[in-house]
Amino acid sequence: MGPLVPCLLIPFAAAIACLLCWRRPSAHHAITVLGMGLFLAAAIRLFLAVDAGGVVAVNIGNWPAPFGITLVADLTAAIMVVVTAIIGLAVAVYSIADIDRGRLQFGYCIFFNLMLMGVTGAFLTGDIFNMFVWFEVMLISSFVLMTLGGERAQMEGAIKYVVLNLISSALFLAACGILYGKTGTLNLADLAIRTKAMMQPELLTVTAMMFLVAFGLKAGIFPLFFWLPASYHTPPVAVSAVFAGLLTKVGVYALVRVFTLIFVGDTPFTHGLLLVLAGLTMVSGVLGAVSQFDFRRLLSFHIVSQIGYMVLGLALFTQWALAGTVFYLFHHILVKTNLFLISGITRRKSGTFDLRQMGGLYAAAPWLALLFFIPAMSLGGIPPLSGFFAKFAIVKASLMGDTMFPAGAPVLAAIALAVGLLTLFSMTKIWNEAFWKAPPGERRPEPIARPWLLYAPVVALAALTVGIGLAPSFFFDIALRAADQLLNPGAYIQAVMRTN
Repeated sequence: MGPLVPCLLIPFAAAIACLLCWRRPSAHHAITVLGMGLFLAAAIRLFLAVDAGGVVAVNIGNWPAPFGITLVADLTAAIMVVVTAIIGLAVAVYSIADIDRGRLQFGYCIFFNLMLMGVTGAFLTGDIFNMFVWFEVMLISSFVLMTLGGERAQMEGAIKYVVLNLISSALFLAACGILYGKTGTLNLADLAIRTKAMMQPELLTVTAMMFLVAFGLKAGIFPLFFWLPASYHTPPVAVSAVFAGLLTKVGVYALVRVFTLIFVGDTPFTHGLLLVLAGLTMVSGVLGAVSQFDFRRLLSFHIVSQIGYMVLGLALFTQWALAGTVFYLFHHILVKTNLFLISGITRRKSGTFDLRQMGGLYAAAPWLALLFFIPAMSLGGIPPLSGFFAKFAIVKASLMGDTMFPAGAPVLAAIALAVGLLTLFSMTKIWNEAFWKAPPGERRPEPIARPWLLYAPVVALAALTVGIGLAPSFFFDIALRAADQLLNPGAYIQAVMRTN
């Protein structure tokens, strides 16, 4: 069967198993945790296969490329599948204590597994139309997860989330149609070959802008991010954590894939535009964050600002910059998911997400304070945690002088450093409001039946954050090799086109 297909079949099989046990919702969590454990094992197997043997590709049904449905994994895709499985397992364990029986009975675990299958499919597809299909699998599942429970705040957030993502999907589909009309193919490797031979590259640039808007909406880049902080704080913590960690990164991954493989004929314009959008995304996101006092809304704005760093690496379009983007992707997924999970525990301890009504958690729960401190300082870029090396790579790439934008890149480096300081400021605000100051009133904690189910994923993700920071050269070497594959896609193209 190979290492690719099981990464899709395992979460799908877990969703089917939960559906078959519809009348026994208590079994859903066990099935999901088991499925995510197997998914992680399959993802690690895929990564090891790619790391040892190069790009892996398979055509479903033995239809040759570019006519068949192609699954393909280079190092970037394999890294994203591994981190998806890690988050899936962590959130599945957390969900046992966080998701109430009502949501469980209405299919929480079914749609959770289907959403992760959609995310994985988007990372592994070798066809841009099938990327659209996997996006829809992911989005339909996320629509359901967003609205499960039917609370007023959820429905308000879901309306914004659904409408904007449907607009993005419609634009994505239209762009696919136009691209097919111009090239006669939608296979990514075949597109990379045919677009190089196009006689009218300006027409391709117009199509690139359509994909930029479609994927930019999903990623939350400036000025298309406004739906994100208005919706990600509304569902249960387990749902918002997996949304914050993974869903916007699928949009970033799609941008990286098409703007390194297909739309590279007019890089001074396309990547220059990405450079400007990266700076605006960083600034607008962090300014929104420092003004917030709702724990999850503040973290949601930080998703936006950190997306700017990833887009900056793509815009600079050098090996070091793209390695910074890849490093930043897996670092941020781990850290941001963990911060959302921690926000749920602080609400259990204090009874609210409003930072102004919190306080005293350092004295009441010193271990929780330490667990918050690790991802918070990593997000702020404090050494020796993973966030420092992610930011360092992006800033260094901006100052190396080998980019297409020798005048603009240093300006973006300065912006990135300033945004890092504001990020640290907002993290210290959370620390002061929730952990350090005295509680403003009587605390109303919620009872936690099995607290270890909430703490175990948080401890594991914090340990990974520290581990990446203690061995940055190992992880950055992998990111550099992934960036080399992105800049030189010959192996990717060859693996797909020779696959029978």
